[in-house]
Amino acid sequence: MADINRVRLHGQLVENYDGLVKKLTRRLGSADSAHEALHETFLRLDGVTDVVPVRSPADYIFRIAINVAKDRQKAENYRVSRAEIDSLLGVCDEGPDPARIVEARSEIEAFARALAELPPRPRDVLRSITIDGQSAAAVAARLGVSVRTVESDLKLALCHCANCMHHALVPRAGGPRPRS
Repeated sequence: MADINRVRLHGQLVENYDGLVKKLTRRLGSADSAHEALHETFLRLDGVTDVVPVRSPADYIFRIAINVAKDRQKAENYRVSRAEIDSLLGVCDEGPDPARIVEARSEIEAFARALAELPPRPRDVLRSITIDGQSAAAVAARLGVSVRTVESDLKLALCHCANCMHHALVPRAGGPRPRS
């Protein structure tokens, strides 16, 4: 007759179910954990073979249930808690979304058009001071004009670009700030 161990173990589990639940509850500290461990133990008993006879079915079932409970606890320790998931979901993606990318590209194109509309000297002054980081005095010396002319060209270029891009120009006191 095949499956002798499996039949004996299933019979022992059914007959001694309440006693096993009590014993596991004391050991695990939770009746729910004990019930869950016994249910999974019942499923695992289907894999028992008759290669070696089981001498003490009650102890064998108890050991399987304890191992099942330990495995469940290890798996639970590896899981992320609901609070941790909520905190991770609350993290903002700081990368630009597609709408912001399109908006930025549109602004770059508008800025390029505004630059192209400028006369050559104000365009050169704007690029030299804001992009290349040159001082107004250095730009004035290179172009052969006064610092005041460079400041006027810079103001003209900034106002023109701000108007073309529908941005408000924030006024500030003094001329261009020297770069350190």
